[in-house]
Amino acid sequence: MSHGFPPARPPVPEHPPLGHHSDLRVLRTAYRRQRRVATFAALGYFTLFLALSAFAPSALAGAVVDGVPVGLLLALAQLPVTWLAIGLYESTARRRVDPLARLIRRQAEVDARRAGHGGVAAR
Repeated sequence: MSHGFPPARPPVPEHPPLGHHSDLRVLRTAYRRQRRVATFAALGYFTLFLALSAFAPSALAGAVVDGVPVGLLLALAQLPVTWLAIGLYESTARRRVDPLARLIRRQAEVDARRAGHGGVAAR
């Protein structure tokens, strides 16, 4: 039953949504960079070790200290290099990725609160 009134329009938000696609793009870029740096640190060292093993075995056969070959030292260094890559990953996460994720999360919470109040910000 119509009374001649136009249909009610949903309230227009007083503020535009805070979260923008560019924010997510920046977060994805920071996360991608973080993964690449940590991966190249660990895999780069391992690839270098494999390349030396394949193409310069005589360089790895030389003794460094009391008959300990260079190849063994480089192989044992893989563990600290992996730990370094993990530390680098965590460090870049805390410095670059986590702050962006917190900002986007806060913006999403504000947007959700606004939407919960009929699109009008609570005062």
